[in-house]
Amino acid sequence: MPATITHPYYPIIYLRGFAASMSEIEATTADPYMGFNLGSAMLRQDSKGAAQAFIFESPLLRLIKDHDYVDAFQNGGIDYSSKPAPSRSIWIYRYYESVSQSLGNGKRRSMEDFAVGLRAFIIQVRNAICGADAKARKDFRVYLVAHSMGGLICRTYLQNTCARGLKQAQLDSAGHTSAELDIALGKPFEPLVDKVFTYGTPHNGIDMLGFNVPDLGALDRMQIGNFDRERMRSYLGLSKAQAVNSLYESFPPSRFFCLIGSNYRDYEAFFGLSKKGTGPCSDGLVMMENAYVQGAPRAVIYRSHSGPYGIVNSEAGYQNLRRFLFGDYQVTITLEIDDLPLPTTIQEKKDQGKTIAGVYHFDVCARVRNGPNYSLHERRYDQSSALMEKYDEIKERKKPIYLFTGYLLKDAKGKDCPDKALVFTLDLGVHVPAFEVDNKFWFDGYAQGFSYRDTLTFAIRDKSVSYGFTSKHGQLCADVQAEVKPLADGSREIRIPIGTAADIRPGFIGTLRIVVEGWGG
Repeated sequence: MPATITHPYYPIIYLRGFAASMSEIEATTADPYMGFNLGSAMLRQDSKGAAQAFIFESPLLRLIKDHDYVDAFQNGGIDYSSKPAPSRSIWIYRYYESVSQSLGNGKRRSMEDFAVGLRAFIIQVRNAICGADAKARKDFRVYLVAHSMGGLICRTYLQNTCARGLKQAQLDSAGHTSAELDIALGKPFEPLVDKVFTYGTPHNGIDMLGFNVPDLGALDRMQIGNFDRERMRSYLGLSKAQAVNSLYESFPPSRFFCLIGSNYRDYEAFFGLSKKGTGPCSDGLVMMENAYVQGAPRAVIYRSHSGPYGIVNSEAGYQNLRRFLFGDYQVTITLEIDDLPLPTTIQEKKDQGKTIAGVYHFDVCARVRNGPNYSLHERRYDQSSALMEKYDEIKERKKPIYLFTGYLLKDAKGKDCPDKALVFTLDLGVHVPAFEVDNKFWFDGYAQGFSYRDTLTFAIRDKSVSYGFTSKHGQLCADVQAEVKPLADGSREIRIPIGTAADIRPGFIGTLRIVVEGWGG
């Protein structure tokens, strides 16, 4: 009998990131799980470079322990000719094997070839799980979980391979047949993908020292040009008028989550040169502004691109992954800024007709109840990752400022917990900038620092939402019943006034908009 496909526990296919040199490719193909099995005993480094200990077993092991998944390897491979594979299984798309000198032909392959190979692998997984059972094949879907360049292979598959269809020459280049892919030549086809989760993927390319890495064509023996925006447009099937970091109707952005790293300091790859080329607001390789797809839910965690402090092998990365795949609620928070009362001396200069400029930094950190390490989202001024908004542009904004999207999971609650509410906290801080008056810094009469800081606790239930401010109601207290507005799409909207008193200078007055909707559909 074929395995029963039970939503939301679809099979997971993991795609690793970029390997530059042939020695890195050989090391990659020598690892059965291509990094998805790697955990970490290191949380981050302190100011003296000493590591803080925190044991994270690995995404692979945690999915097995927490959600009853199994790894798909058996008998030295993934041969399921004698029995069906379990649907709640983890598979590794080992796309670098064909490039390896040990297991392949030692020749580099294109992103388009890797994407065609992904289709063949998905069909292989479907056949192993479903066999010839018509209902199981109809219900079959996979989750794609990818690190770095692996996320671009996923997008190439969705946006080019599936959306445009394939010609015989493309199949020949990739070394596959139409039967292996279960497609008709020249016609778009169903990708069989339910959700995509990317860690640190350069969805808008890689920039170093402010410049996009170039495509050197035949001279580019390591294929660094895969992250050149013009080359990306080619393998993603985009026109020059289309943004590189857009899915353009090939896949629902709401089902494509982007996890972004912000700890560039702990990234030691390429002899530490990479983090010097990116600097703050990056994970040491990918700039934060380049690490997401337009319209997709996203969050930021204080982790580097890879290594012992990397984004994949982290508790925060895993918590975002499991909640996006299996969560019960999606929570999206945006901020409307109603007023930013200036320091008295700066207001006087403005009243005199002087030009005022400055960049406000917004700390935004979220975690589940008593969760470690801001397990949902973390952007902070002292980590050079805070959300930045220019003073002279804030009031011109027509849309609220997007803060983050997180997911809440009923199964993550303690089994003996009597309170069924799903609780998370949001730390919000507004940092007063170094103001410029007529293009010169002005420090007289005010001190830099936070004009506003507080923590909100939210308790989400099936029919109600409550909240509380730590400054007013106490820590982890959410006794204020929110006024909930049902929206046309079935979600719920909550609006909460926040900020300082109107006469406080410098001050902050705004409104949080929280949209809660059922997830897992």
